[in-house]
Amino acid sequence: MVKERLISLDVFRGLTILLMTIVNNPGDWGNVYPPLLHADWNGCTPTDLVFPFFVFIMGVAVPLAMPEKFYDGSTFNKILVRSLRMLCLGIFFNFFGKIQLFGLDGVPLLTGRLLITFAVGYALMGNFNLKLKNILAWLILFSYLILAYSGIEAYQDVRLPGVLQRIAIVYFVVSLLYLKTSQKTQIITGLVLLLGYWAVMTLIPVPGIGEANLEKGTNLSAWIDSILLKGHMYQGTVTWDPEGILSTVPSIVNGIIGLLIGQLLLRDASKILKAQKMGIVGTLLIFLGLMWDLVFPINKSLWTSSYVLYTTGLATVFFTILYYLIDIVDYRKAFRLFVIWGVNPMIVFFASQIIPQALVMIEFRNPHNSSEKINLLNYLYSFWIAPFFSNPMTASLVGALVYVCIWTFILWIFYRNKLIFKV
Repeated sequence: MVKERLISLDVFRGLTILLMTIVNNPGDWGNVYPPLLHADWNGCTPTDLVFPFFVFIMGVAVPLAMPEKFYDGSTFNKILVRSLRMLCLGIFFNFFGKIQLFGLDGVPLLTGRLLITFAVGYALMGNFNLKLKNILAWLILFSYLILAYSGIEAYQDVRLPGVLQRIAIVYFVVSLLYLKTSQKTQIITGLVLLLGYWAVMTLIPVPGIGEANLEKGTNLSAWIDSILLKGHMYQGTVTWDPEGILSTVPSIVNGIIGLLIGQLLLRDASKILKAQKMGIVGTLLIFLGLMWDLVFPINKSLWTSSYVLYTTGLATVFFTILYYLIDIVDYRKAFRLFVIWGVNPMIVFFASQIIPQALVMIEFRNPHNSSEKINLLNYLYSFWIAPFFSNPMTASLVGALVYVCIWTFILWIFYRNKLIFKV
């Protein structure tokens, strides 16, 4: 069976990473339209769909990339190395702002950090032979762990979990499930994980706290994070991590559902029939997610089972619409922009989170107040964007859209020159 690129999946991936870029880079975090923020706790905003959509898309792509199921030691190593490279890229985001070099500060330190970034990015996205990829990935991972637990002050609270880290874990598990098990086993595995997570979170008492609960910082998932990730969690929460250990388990099911959809697309059936089945599955998942929400609330930070079903249902329905428009009706022109974003997600993932941190490190005298300093990121927004808008939320959104435009130009150049960066 010949691998055929599914344009609708590229478009879906492009739309998702474009939305991620917008929500992660507002001009002013103090003024953001509510749909572009995560739900405070229970509930789901458009922003809360970005991460699970990525996981779903990755699951769909697994069987499309390996239409002929074949498993051996070489295949396992390829999956492992790709997972490790994604894991290491994700962890590097957390290290970038903490790198110290011989007491350097300001632009010299930034230059050193950017050189290290280039070296790490090349090591983890360069097209080497499998053995060298393996060695470099393990070497970088062990370096992270040594620094994180070395007692060096700069790294003693560096965060280890993260978005790309979770995607790497899910990719590893889902790829092996695809190659080693039947679809029936995959479905059973997904059900066991969702029901098991619900039971663990709602029935097992939390040590030192009391009865099982689903509140911030006092639930079982938070307790496990506080034990196993102590000192290395998200600074916004400190005592627990939104991409923590236990909450990663149900996220595997987002990948499994994507995996099942991907296998449906490989079947010898008409595209219309496939679209109909995907639409039915997606609608059913949304319904089940909303029903489960009544007793196990939809919650991104806890990645509840209802959240899994609801978000994968929406992802499936949305993907079905794109599949119909692009791969059945063949209406592609309007989606060219998203293809450009969708074929190169990893470089956006990597660089778009580094660039804002780098701009913050460049400081100079504030032109409107010589007694104060201002960093380049704030300067560009405060003097080149914000003054043109009376509504600060609109200004903040425009700041994000300007950043998207810059990235669109960069990705267009890559697309024209057939440059695709992969792990």
